[in-house]
Amino acid sequence: MSLKTRQPIWRFFTGQPVERQVFLEICSVLELDWREIVVDPPAEFPELGGLGRAPLPDLDALVQEVRSQRQDKVQDQCGILQLLDISHPVSLDDIYIDVNILETIASQQQLEIANLQNIEPEDFDRVGLGEVDQAQVLGVTAVENYSKVRVLGKPGSGKTTFLQYLAVQCNQGEWESERVAIFITLRHFVEESRVSGEFSLLNYLRQEFFTNGIADPSVIETLLLAGRVLLLLDGIDEVLHDESVVVLKEIRRFSDKYHKNRFVATCRTAARRLSLRGFADVEVAPFTQAQIVAFAQKWFVAFTKTTAPAGVVQSGQFIKKLDLPENWQFRQLVVTPLFLHMACWVFQGEGRFPTKRTDFYKEGLDLLLGKWDEARGVERDEVYQGFRLPQKLKLLSQIAAATFEQGQYFFEQRTLEQYIEDYIRHLPNAPTDAEELQVESGAVLRAIESQHGLIVERARGIFSFSYLAFQEYFTARNIVASHNLQALEQALGGLVSHITDPHWREVFLLTATMLRSADSLVQLMKQQIDALVVQDPYLQEFLQWASQKSQTLPTETKDATARAFYLALARTPYIASDFALACTLDQGMFLDIALDDVLQSCAIAQSPDFAHAHLCGNALSNILGIVLDAGLHKSLQQLQNEFPDIDQNQARFQAWWQQHHTAWANHLTSEINNYRQIHQHWQFSPEQQQVLHRYYAANQLLLDCLHSNSEVTAAVRQDIEASLLLSQREIEAREWQ
Repeated sequence: MSLKTRQPIWRFFTGQPVERQVFLEICSVLELDWREIVVDPPAEFPELGGLGRAPLPDLDALVQEVRSQRQDKVQDQCGILQLLDISHPVSLDDIYIDVNILETIASQQQLEIANLQNIEPEDFDRVGLGEVDQAQVLGVTAVENYSKVRVLGKPGSGKTTFLQYLAVQCNQGEWESERVAIFITLRHFVEESRVSGEFSLLNYLRQEFFTNGIADPSVIETLLLAGRVLLLLDGIDEVLHDESVVVLKEIRRFSDKYHKNRFVATCRTAARRLSLRGFADVEVAPFTQAQIVAFAQKWFVAFTKTTAPAGVVQSGQFIKKLDLPENWQFRQLVVTPLFLHMACWVFQGEGRFPTKRTDFYKEGLDLLLGKWDEARGVERDEVYQGFRLPQKLKLLSQIAAATFEQGQYFFEQRTLEQYIEDYIRHLPNAPTDAEELQVESGAVLRAIESQHGLIVERARGIFSFSYLAFQEYFTARNIVASHNLQALEQALGGLVSHITDPHWREVFLLTATMLRSADSLVQLMKQQIDALVVQDPYLQEFLQWASQKSQTLPTETKDATARAFYLALARTPYIASDFALACTLDQGMFLDIALDDVLQSCAIAQSPDFAHAHLCGNALSNILGIVLDAGLHKSLQQLQNEFPDIDQNQARFQAWWQQHHTAWANHLTSEINNYRQIHQHWQFSPEQQQVLHRYYAANQLLLDCLHSNSEVTAAVRQDIEASLLLSQREIEAREWQ
C-alpha cells in the first residue's frame, strides 16, 4: 500500500470516512468485497457528466473532456480582470504583459549597507533590487524549470494576474496542454474549509469538479495520480496566521502525495517565511522600459473612449511625457502593474501627470495601507496592537524623517526596530519591559513589510522604503504634521538648512504643496539663499553688475529674468543649467542673446582646429536668422561673408582659418560688445564657482516651489520674484522703500 501513516487505517476500522482510493486499497489488501461492507452500495460508482471511471482510462481523452467541461468556469474565473477604479471588467488578453522572473531573491543576498548608501536617487530602484544586477527570465520559462514553484512579489507586482494567465493558457491548450488547470484562491479554500471543518485540498477539488458537472470523485484522483493537473494556488500570504500553519501543512502533504503534477503558488515577498518544503522560490521582476511601453499601449487601446488608433496615439503621448526629465519620479514608481495602471488612469483623465505629486502618492499609500486588500476582499492579521491609520502614518513619517535626515536610504533591521520601539513606548498602555518592547517592534516591522509593502528587505537584514518617493513623501508629511505653529516653524527651519543639498529637492517641493500656507517656507528659503553669498564682496559686486545690466533691457522684461540671464552668461565655464533659471522666470526670453553667447564662446577659444571653425560658422548662420537689430545683423553678415565656402574646399577654408582666426574672433567679440555690451571677464575662484552653483540651484528650487501649486499669497510671491538675485545692498534698499 502507498499509505504513509496509520491514520487512514484507523479511520477505516472505526467507521470514519476515508478517501475512496484508500478505501479500495484497504479492501483489496484484506481481500474484502467493498460492496459487502458499504451501506447502501451503488451498483457501480456514479458516471455523471459522461466521465465514468474506466478500468484503464484514456488519459489524453479524459484531460480533454474535463477541460471541455471546465472551459467556461476557468475563463470566467481567470480570463477577465477587474482593475482598480475601472467600472467594467477587461479581458486578460487585452491587458496582460509577460512578466519577468528573478531566480535569485534579492532580500536573501548578503550585501554591505555601506555599498548601498552611495546609490543616487535617480539610480534607486523604487521597488526592486537597487543596484543588484540579476539575469531575468520570462515567467513561463521560470515555471517550466520547476515542478513546484512559489512566485514571490511585492503588492501590485502582478502575481495573481500571472497565475490567471497560466490557467487560461493551459485551459486553451496553448501551454501544458496535457494537463488540466485548476486555479484556487487560498483564502476561499480556507473559508470553505471552516464550514466543512476539514482542510482537505482533495475534497475541495472534488467539490470544484462537482460544480462543473463532474460528479465522479475518482476523476480528479485519476488525473492527480497520473500527474495531469496544473494546480495554481494564489495568495499564501492572504491566509490569516491562525490558519496558515494548517494550510501550508495541507499543501505540503498534497504536493508530496501527488508529486507528478505541476504546482505554482504565489506569495508576497515579505511573507516568504511561510515556507513550502520542496518548492523553489522565484520573484517577479520590476517592469522594464519595453514592458512599460507595451503595457501602456494595451491599456490605452483597451480603455480609450474613442478608437483603438486613438488609444495607440495616447499611449505614445503617455510614454513621451513619462520620459521627460521632470517626470523621473513617476518613471521610478510605475515599474509595477498596479502603479502603472494608476498612472495611465490619471493621464487619461488629465492628459498629463499631476503637477501636485502629493495627491498621486497619497492615493498610492491609501492602496497599500488598505484599499488594495479591501477591493479584493482580503483580511489581514492585525498585529499593530490597535494602531489606527493616523498612528500608522505617523509612525512611518517619523521613520522616514529620522532616516532621511541622516542621509539613509537603507537601514539595518535593529536600527529600524529601535525607531519603532521609540514610537511604541509613547503610546497609551505601551509595554515597559525592554524585551517585550523589542518583540512587539519586530512584529510591527513584519506587519508593515508583509501587509503594506511600504518597507521592504533589500538584502539580509537591510531594509528601505519600497519607493524612495514614499520616504520623501513621509518626510515632508512629518514636517507639515507638526503639532503647533512653533513646532512647524522649527521644522521648516530644519528643512531650509538643507537647501543646497540636491537630495532634499523633492522634500522641499512636496512640503510646499502640502502646507496650508507656504508663505513661511518660501520666505525662509529666500533668507537662506541670500545668506549664501552675503559674506563675499566679489560675489556681491557680481550680483550688482547683473542688476545694472538688466536695467538696459526693455521695460516689459522682468528684472529677475534679466539678472538670471546675465549671471549665467558671465559664468566661466558656461553651465547650461544656469540658463534654466531665466527660462523659468520667462520662457523663451533672450534666445538671441544666448546664441550670441554661444558664438562668443566659440570665438574666444580661438582654436585653429577645423571642426571648431565649422562650429563657429554654423552658429553664426543660425544667429543671423533671429537677430533683429539692423546694425548688428549687418556686422555679423560681413563677418560671415569673410568665411570661404566650407563645403566646397575644406583645405582652403582650413588654411584661411589658421591664418585669420585670431583677427576674425577679435572683430566678432568687438561687434558683440558694441551692440550687446554683455562681455565682461569675471574671474571666480573654485570655491566661488561652487557657491554660485549652489546659489543658482537654490534659487531654481525656490522658483519651482512657487510654481508647484503651493499656497503662496500674491504679495509674498511678487516680493520674492522681484528680489531674486539681488545683492544685499539692493535688498536692503528695497526694504526701505
